[in-house]
Amino acid sequence: MNQIIDFFQYLLNSEEIIRTGGLVLITLIIFVENGIFFGFFLPGDYLLFLSGVFAGTKLLNVPLWLLLSCIFGAAVLGSLTGYVTGYYFGARIKNRPDSLFFKQKYIDNTREAFIRYGNGALIISRFLPIVRTFAPILAGLIHMPFRFFMLYNVLGGAIWVISLVGGGFYFGERFPWIINYVHWIIIFFLSVTTFTVIRGYLNARRESRTEKVEKI
Repeated sequence: MNQIIDFFQYLLNSEEIIRTGGLVLITLIIFVENGIFFGFFLPGDYLLFLSGVFAGTKLLNVPLWLLLSCIFGAAVLGSLTGYVTGYYFGARIKNRPDSLFFKQKYIDNTREAFIRYGNGALIISRFLPIVRTFAPILAGLIHMPFRFFMLYNVLGGAIWVISLVGGGFYFGERFPWIINYVHWIIIFFLSVTTFTVIRGYLNARRESRTEKVEKI
């Protein structure tokens, strides 16, 4: 049991992932987190930013172009896997009971994002934990036309990867001392993403209540 707990703690530790797993493990985690339903808990935003920081400080000895290419490819292919899963196994997902790695509210929250932002939710969801994982699955579930899905998938993936990895690389290269504040960077990203998710959830609940009152 302790080994399982240690394994999950390792997966949530972005700094340790980058130091020990290198580019291969970063790429694999981004692939899973972007469309495999049980990967929603994995680090996304701050893993990208920190990988850029580590590359900028040369602690991760990988050229920027290779880092960007691998992470972008993993993000796009991960979302494509989620789309295919939703397209062909949507009925099973909708009827799946809640468990440790899946809750129906994740699908409901993602559906709210689609209602609010339309197809553009695939771009916005890249910056929203949990929603990022389930957005491509829901896109497949509602049978979004494949060409439109791939357009938003590629565009959203490019914006997400270039902004976070590129931004991290810039800070790492220009301000190498930033590596001493990794934990504060993680706390910052967690605070922002948690606030965003909670705010979105509360707004969705408020709108749902308003709709019910109007129907009455």
